[in-house]
Amino acid sequence: MGGLQQAPYTIEETDNAMNPIQGPLRPPTPPPMPAMSPSMPMDTEEVPSFKNLLMDGIEQVNAMQHQADTAVQQLMTGDDIDPAAVLTTVQKADMSFRMMMQIRNKLMQAFQEIKEIRI
Repeated sequence: MGGLQQAPYTIEETDNAMNPIQGPLRPPTPPPMPAMSPSMPMDTEEVPSFKNLLMDGIEQVNAMQHQADTAVQQLMTGDDIDPAAVLTTVQKADMSFRMMMQIRNKLMQAFQEIKEIRI
């Protein structure tokens, strides 16, 4: 007859035959979390405080600003420095300062929202 013939294998059998190592697809499972109890002390050395994180960021931005100032001074006094390196240093300092200002603005906005909460 001129009809369709049934394939000798089903789709599942074909998939398993092509890739016998891999079973059905499953989402990856995260590793188990250690149980925390109230009596277990938290290790504060691993997680820096929010204040320290902000202060470190401000110090890094300040250091970049000083590096940019030094590079510009060296360029203006005729020292042997690549103008492209000076431009890159100034742009990095500018970008880091702008990022710090955006973080400050977001923090101030969050503070204002918290301040307006009625208890």
